[in-house]
Amino acid sequence: MFSSAVFLIAEVEREMKGKRVIAGILLVGIIAVILTGCKHTDSSKKETEKPVITLGSDSYPPYNYLNEDGVPTGIDVELATEAFKRMGYQVDVVQINWEKKKELVESGEIDCIMGCFSMEGRLDDYRWAGPYIASRQVVAVNENSDIYKLSDLEGKNLAVQSTTKPEGIFLNRTDERIPKLGNLISLGHRELIYTFLGKGYVDAVAAHEESVVQYMKDYDASFRILEEPLMITGIGVAFAKEDDRGICEQMSQTLEEMRQDGTSLKIIEKYLDDPQKYLEVDDLGY
Repeated sequence: MFSSAVFLIAEVEREMKGKRVIAGILLVGIIAVILTGCKHTDSSKKETEKPVITLGSDSYPPYNYLNEDGVPTGIDVELATEAFKRMGYQVDVVQINWEKKKELVESGEIDCIMGCFSMEGRLDDYRWAGPYIASRQVVAVNENSDIYKLSDLEGKNLAVQSTTKPEGIFLNRTDERIPKLGNLISLGHRELIYTFLGKGYVDAVAAHEESVVQYMKDYDASFRILEEPLMITGIGVAFAKEDDRGICEQMSQTLEEMRQDGTSLKIIEKYLDDPQKYLEVDDLGY
């Protein structure tokens, strides 16, 4: 009888010990989950507490456009997000009227302009970070066109997006290679210039080569790009001329670090073939 009681007590103790072990394990697990949750919450809180940089751009694939979910994406969006993150900022990409970009950045409504923005001829208009990409400005025609070189554009009708570098090139004609056109048609939106070309309303368009290639991919269009470029230009991030916060200089340094450590290459190769050529900015002379 006594031995039976001892055995029963031992069993109860083992059972209680097992329950304590299980309870201990559960408690440790709960604490771990709570701590992990707190860690994620703290991380999210720190992210949202970062100061916000408002970046103005227009729709210009593959540099900036809205994806299927309506979220800004593209080369410039990814580069800006990574660069400003390294600098301790959040970035808010907003669509702007491209024709009013200078007014918007000077008024402080936006902090900077970044959208495949050519530095050439605008060096005195803004405070620049970059160049971070080298881009060719080109002329594109329909495949059956008799235009093969820039001189063939004489007397022809050509469309450009308004306030872009090609508009200035053909308006000012400071380059002796540029002939006198029949008409230069400036349109407010990038897509319209390609629509005009496809419909035969104009004989040619002028834009960044990446823009032409992207449009052909997106809309299954067949254009021919002239081998002779209008110019090779550096792409930069523009801040107001009087912006002395030091953000521009920090941005320029960070973009260069990203070019050197391979980050920029990884981003660009998601959107463009032969990405390395777009990073050859050292000889641009800015």
